[in-house]
Amino acid sequence: MTPPPGWYPDPTAPPTERWWDGAAWTEHRRQPQNTPAAPQAFGPPVEPPLPATGPQRPPAAPGRRARTIALAAAGIVLVASIATGAVLLGRGDDDSKTRTAPTTSAPTPTDPTANASSAEPTPTEDASTAVDQLNGITLPVLDGWQKAENVVDDDMLITTPRTYDCPGDSGLCRHGTVVSRTVTGTDETSPEAIAKRDIKDAANASYDENGINQQPFGGIESHQQIAARQTAVAGRAGYLVRWKVKTAKGPGGYVQSVVFPSSVGSESLVTVRITVDAGKEAPPLSDMDRIVKGIKAVGDSGSDGGVGSSIGPTVTP
Repeated sequence: MTPPPGWYPDPTAPPTERWWDGAAWTEHRRQPQNTPAAPQAFGPPVEPPLPATGPQRPPAAPGRRARTIALAAAGIVLVASIATGAVLLGRGDDDSKTRTAPTTSAPTPTDPTANASSAEPTPTEDASTAVDQLNGITLPVLDGWQKAENVVDDDMLITTPRTYDCPGDSGLCRHGTVVSRTVTGTDETSPEAIAKRDIKDAANASYDENGINQQPFGGIESHQQIAARQTAVAGRAGYLVRWKVKTAKGPGGYVQSVVFPSSVGSESLVTVRITVDAGKEAPPLSDMDRIVKGIKAVGDSGSDGGVGSSIGPTVTP
């Protein structure tokens, strides 16, 4: 029995951590999240000095101590006088020249990771693109959308910028969200089967009961499946399911689940969930197709092979 997907110590490069997708090691690495305490200095502990066991030298007589102090003071004055004379003799014409601070000959330390080549280069930060490094994909940030900020769900990559008071339980809602996550907890390898099973969970998470046992829209009263088809995502064969949901409060909305294999690691399945409210202030429904069409593999600047593309999907054997 293999361990579940997650971050584990990298057996090839300790002490870094590496992502195990449930079947094989991926190329995703990170530094350990819990920094260990600073190591103690090497070597045995310093022991306190032992008490003297031999006969002690008697203290100097008061007169001898006074003479010793006087001789030491005279020696200090003599040394200071010699040093001052040497400085005055050595200055000469150097006073007319500008003196510069000495420079150190020690080389400037360099970052050991500066020249290290990464197995997967991090894409340049771009406001029009959201990156899911774990699953090796990028998603387009369309007009009227933004990269997710101040959200509870770590898998949420894109949202609409404005929030509004939820019509059901108290809280703030958004008119649209995009979530990307790795499929785990199943041996199923069919994108169609996963998408058809995930769409209900996606709808409940967005329009029924959220993670804190609240119903922002008063719960789902009914749903209608308006799309279920094969689609190409980032050049891979995937499957798409879309529901229209009617809620007890508010205008309801649309939920879409798209499942396809990743192009990195052991090519685990990836689920991208997209939700769009049905209200007037929500993004157009066509944004769902545009987002799926714009999904690409990290580092791929070519054609996406998405919805409506003339490029057929690449079927993984």
